[in-house]
Amino acid sequence: MKLVLFSDVKALGRKGDVVDVADGYARNFLLPRKLAGEAEKGALAQIEAQHKAQARREANELAEAKALAARIEGAKFAVRAKAGGNGKLFGAVTNADVALAIAGALSVEIDRHKIELVDQIKALGSYSVEIKLTDPHDAPLPLHVRFGARIGSRTFGAELELTHTDERKLFAFEL
Repeated sequence: MKLVLFSDVKALGRKGDVVDVADGYARNFLLPRKLAGEAEKGALAQIEAQHKAQARREANELAEAKALAARIEGAKFAVRAKAGGNGKLFGAVTNADVALAIAGALSVEIDRHKIELVDQIKALGSYSVEIKLTDPHDAPLPLHVRFGARIGSRTFGAELELTHTDERKLFAFEL
């Protein structure tokens, strides 16, 4: 019997797959639990339309991720944090701070969970930051934390700077 799966079934298939199963398995297990339905013309057409819509959504998400990666790689960000004389920050710079800097600079919301810091940023120096946009497209950024940032005539503790090229604007935020 040919069926269309309404949800993932272990060892059988994923949602939307058309499978051929034994009549008893279909009548006694899949159909009563509403895990599958009979593969009629209308159901097959609906599944095909869902697959096309999913492919369109994935293509749009991929294009948006590529554009966002290009914007991130083409910008320079700064976050202000206080640091002591020995080069250690008072507290730490978190992925939420980096997300706030990117949101303020590019007017784009990036989930803080998609920003991966290899190590905690608790001192001045160079660090690596990676932004997980989609599976094939990540945006790796080198991260430099420097002491003595300025905004206008005011001086703050440290400047956290994400750089990719030298010709970019510098955005600043106070913590």
